[in-house]
Amino acid sequence: MQLVLDRLTKQYGTKIALDRIDAVFQPGIYGLLGANGAGKTTLLRLICDILKPTSGEARLNGKNIGELGEKYRAALGYLPQEFGFYPNFTATDFLLYMASLKGLNKRYAREKAAGLLETVGLKKEQGKKIKTFSGGMKQRLGIAQALLNDPEILILDEPTAGLDPKERVKFRNFIRAYGENKIVILSTHIVTDVEHIADEILILKDGSLVKKGTENSIISEIAGCVWECRVTKQEAIHLENTFTVCNSKSEDEKIVVRVISDQKPWKTATPVPPCLEDLYMHYFHGEGQ
Repeated sequence: MQLVLDRLTKQYGTKIALDRIDAVFQPGIYGLLGANGAGKTTLLRLICDILKPTSGEARLNGKNIGELGEKYRAALGYLPQEFGFYPNFTATDFLLYMASLKGLNKRYAREKAAGLLETVGLKKEQGKKIKTFSGGMKQRLGIAQALLNDPEILILDEPTAGLDPKERVKFRNFIRAYGENKIVILSTHIVTDVEHIADEILILKDGSLVKKGTENSIISEIAGCVWECRVTKQEAIHLENTFTVCNSKSEDEKIVVRVISDQKPWKTATPVPPCLEDLYMHYFHGEGQ
């Protein structure tokens, strides 16, 4: 199975939301990183055939996804960033309703819904109305509906929004296993969502794909440019005003500051190995998070 994006472009009037995106997806997990407004949601909606491209195309196994129509949608699972729920439905009712929209067999749908509610940790709440759910519970239910048809292509837009740290870990473990023989595209601006599970990272900025590759290959771009500086509070403020600072922490009455700079930023700075979060800050420092 292969999903190909070929010069995929979306334009609204004079504004280019996505500019000639080329990418190839095969079974595995793909992390789509970018600040808010980078074009991630637009790209996912094009891949889901919800939006039509201005030019270029997306092809599944050599065929345009728009021409595949229902066959393509049957292979697709999608969790949008903002998902609409019926507040008076129970969790089970909602999944059965979504299953009917997907054209799934009733018996299969009931078995699948029950299994997914257990998978996402909502088995005990299956009979409760959605209006009583927390944000994290609704997000888990949204993930469950995306999996109802056991999709070959799973598209997740900010899937961990509202999840607590324990739920995030469970989600990542599940996706790691699911992505062994399916295409999973996970869009986020939270680096930790993808850094340990993605087979390939794609970085989208201002509608353009600026970087793609394995985590190790893309972070090599800033090798030798990441430093740690042990400084006073006043010196830390100076560094933050002068350089891209990834993070800082207090340690023994000093501040340890992690800085990205082509040159040694401080006389006592020591080089450290780069990570994916450093690369993200390199591209998006000062932008909407």
